[in-house]
Amino acid sequence: MKIKLTNNEIRRYLDIEPQEFPKYTTQLLNLANQNAQGTRPKIVGQMSELIQHFTGKTLPEWEEWYLKEKPDAIRNATEKILQMLNNLKNAIEKIDSKMVEEWVRDLVIVKTFMGLRFQEAILKKCAETKGVNYRLSDFTEESKGIDGYIGNIPVSIKPETYKIKAALREDIAVKIIYYKKIKNGIEIDFSEL
Repeated sequence: MKIKLTNNEIRRYLDIEPQEFPKYTTQLLNLANQNAQGTRPKIVGQMSELIQHFTGKTLPEWEEWYLKEKPDAIRNATEKILQMLNNLKNAIEKIDSKMVEEWVRDLVIVKTFMGLRFQEAILKKCAETKGVNYRLSDFTEESKGIDGYIGNIPVSIKPETYKIKAALREDIAVKIIYYKKIKNGIEIDFSEL
């Protein structure tokens, strides 16, 4: 049997008053916090570790204990988040319909195309680095797990996480180029070549 326990029910069972925020504000606060990293362990402490040292039972006891352990944490996190909210307010003022349209175009047209065609870019970069030609595979070759060729070497292009899934790996009898998406692009490992 499975049952659901909502956040409001958890609050009720733990005798915690419900907290209401105006519509959209928590989404903005979450975004600001993600960017500001205001509630990271270096600011507010490692919560999973702190809670293990807490011997009380109630929310007021936890709050008192926590604030003794980390007296500046709430203030420091608040300041970081408020600064980021100011940055976001300034950014919002710069957004107009033209910018929204350009952003949507970039997302729907450009990034979709890049996401669907990045394998070709990987092949081009690897071939350029090795000083050889490349080509994409045809449908027959794709059915054999070949994504393209670097020179005359057939290759398959897989995410780095594919290495971890070795037990699930289909039998690919070609060299594998691994990639990992990073902040500003793709990191490519073609050491098997």
